[in-house]
Amino acid sequence: MILRSRLATTALFTALTTLATAGGALAQQSASGVACGGDLAAFLQGVKAEAVAAGASASAADQALTGAQIDQKVLARDRAQGVFKQTFTEFSSRTVSKGRLDQGKQKLQQYADVFRRAEQEYGVAPGVIAAFWAMETDFGAVQGDFNTRNALVTLAHDCRRPELFRPQLLALIKMVEHGDLDPATNTGAWAGEIGQVQMLPKDIVAFGVDGDGDGHVRLKTSSPDAIMTAAKFIQHLGFKQGQPWLQEVTVPENLPWEKTGFDAGMKAGDWFKLGVKPRDGDTKFADLEGELLLPQGRKGPAFMAYPNFNIYLEWNKSFIYTTSAAYFATRLMGAEAYLKGNPEQGLTDVQMKELQTKLKAKGYDVGEIDGILGGGTRDAVQKEQQKRNIPADGWPTPELLSAL
Repeated sequence: MILRSRLATTALFTALTTLATAGGALAQQSASGVACGGDLAAFLQGVKAEAVAAGASASAADQALTGAQIDQKVLARDRAQGVFKQTFTEFSSRTVSKGRLDQGKQKLQQYADVFRRAEQEYGVAPGVIAAFWAMETDFGAVQGDFNTRNALVTLAHDCRRPELFRPQLLALIKMVEHGDLDPATNTGAWAGEIGQVQMLPKDIVAFGVDGDGDGHVRLKTSSPDAIMTAAKFIQHLGFKQGQPWLQEVTVPENLPWEKTGFDAGMKAGDWFKLGVKPRDGDTKFADLEGELLLPQGRKGPAFMAYPNFNIYLEWNKSFIYTTSAAYFATRLMGAEAYLKGNPEQGLTDVQMKELQTKLKAKGYDVGEIDGILGGGTRDAVQKEQQKRNIPADGWPTPELLSAL
């Protein structure tokens, strides 16, 4: 299962400074001005006061917060977040397996009426929803075993990012008040995501849909609720009905490789005129913006990403995850397995860190020296390739490392 650490962007809440009952120390404030740290009981009183001021009942706040504890395992996860270092072909082969595809097709049949309603009301293709469902929790099989209330209390109390998690804790109180969540028993991901499609409480409150008609939104136990809520959220992210999101293509030997990747400002039809060909032969969306994605360079798999692909980047920032999820959705909608091609040799972890160090010394912003081929590193690689008359496809090779 892939548990994403996507954190919804939230407005900052007014800081509450509360006197700690233990040691007489004042609660801290984060750099963003949000109350955090200090005595836990005093901190929870501040959260309760804010929730009541926002319209929640005092009894709901007490029910949600009574018994809350700091979970040290959550803090350990937060401080040790890692990003997988697999290539696209490695990761997608593992996540878009035959078993998952078969199960996805079975779920599409089992909940055909719900998926049909989701598409009618929110314009989101069934395969898009089902692929997220699979990628996040294996269709609800693995949803995480952290107590959600404690996870959010822990992260809101911690002064690293309280501006992200305090609003989630307040939203959880609303869910408790509506009877949608039992704070003592509800479990989920370490960062507070809940249910079969792993959504944060604030998003559930804003976009939750009662898909099964029982008067509640329970993404943990109700697949119809999860399907409909995911559809409404995806629509909110900007998904346009009837438009593609990802399309496998083949590429000729010569292209303006420096324009591949994101933000080239080209239309799909511009690429088609240069010899890029959709494998399914469908060119009717030539007038849409099109970005040519080469996860492992010009000799590996190639995809045309359309504007709807942006919803994947909103859901999760990892390029490999998002491309795999988008590809998964196309498979569930009938696309063939992609052509793996023959990608050029990539770099080992040690070599990638060496490459990043050299690029950073040249003034490029590659972020941390972590061995991960992120957006900053790809951009830097592409620019250096162009300078050295190497096809600028953004895929780092031993040849480029030697040149540097």
